[in-house]
Amino acid sequence: MLQIHPRYILTLSCLDRIGIVAAIASLLSEQDCNILESAQFFDPSTGNFFLRTVFASEAGQSLAQLRANFSPVANPFGMKWQILDADHRPNVLVLVSKFGHCLHELLYQQQMGSLKMNVVGVVSNHPDLKPVADFYKIPYHYLPITPDTKITKEAQIYELVQTHDVELVVLARYMQILSSNLSSKLYGRCINIHHSFLPSFKGARPYHQAYERGVKVIGATAHFVTPDLDEGPIIEQEISHVTHAQTPKALIEIGRHLESLVLSKAVKYYLERRVLLNGHKTVVFH
Repeated sequence: MLQIHPRYILTLSCLDRIGIVAAIASLLSEQDCNILESAQFFDPSTGNFFLRTVFASEAGQSLAQLRANFSPVANPFGMKWQILDADHRPNVLVLVSKFGHCLHELLYQQQMGSLKMNVVGVVSNHPDLKPVADFYKIPYHYLPITPDTKITKEAQIYELVQTHDVELVVLARYMQILSSNLSSKLYGRCINIHHSFLPSFKGARPYHQAYERGVKVIGATAHFVTPDLDEGPIIEQEISHVTHAQTPKALIEIGRHLESLVLSKAVKYYLERRVLLNGHKTVVFH
C-alpha cells in the first residue's frame, strides 16, 4: 500500500539573491522532504523574489520541527516566510448584506469540499440571509449598522475574528465601508468583491449606468481590503462580453455570476496559500 506522508506548503518573499532556491532545496533534501510542486517569481521592478513550494515529509517530521529547521536558512536571506500544513482548514468569517449570490457560492463550495475552510460565522447588517446560514448550520450574527453604531458593531466583528481565531474575512457583497481602523487590523486577510466598472460608474445602479453608456465588457474584481476604498491589491478578475441587445437586468445577472466566480476563486487561492503580497500588487501562483 502506498504510504501517505504529511504534506506542507512553504511560501516566502525576500530580496532576490543568488542561492535562495539552492538553500531551500538542500534543506528539504537533508530533511527527507520530497518537493511535489514549486513555483517562483522575480519582480524586476522591486528586486523581490517570491516562492511557493509544496513538499511531503517522508520522515514524518512535525510542523514545529520543520519550522525550527527552516529558520537558520531563512534568516540570512531576510525571508518573510510561512510553513503550513497542506491539510489545514482556516477559519473564515463571511460578511454579507442583502445579496446572497456570493454567500451561496462560498457555502456550497465549502460543503462540497472545493473550498477547504471552516466558515465559523456569517455577519450581516440585515436579517435577510439568515435562512441561508441556517441551512448550512452556520451561526448568523445580525449586527445592524448606523452612523452612531458603526464603531461598536465593528468592534463586535473584530471580537468574532479574535474569538474564533479567524484567518480570513470575506466581504461577500457586504454593503458597508469598513473603517480605516478595522481595515488596517485585517490587512492581508480580508477579501472584497466588486464590479469592475469602478471608477467609471460609481454610486447607485452601476449596471444601469453602464447600459446607458453602451458598454461592451463587464466584469468583477476580488482584492484585499485596505483603508483606500476598493483600491487594495487585486487577486483575481474576470470579464464577460455583452451586446447592445442585453438589458440592465441581464447585465446584473451576468455581473452577479462573475462576482460569485471571482470571489470563490480568490478565496481558493488564499486558502491554498497561492497569494503573496507584493506592495500594492499581488503574486498569484495558479
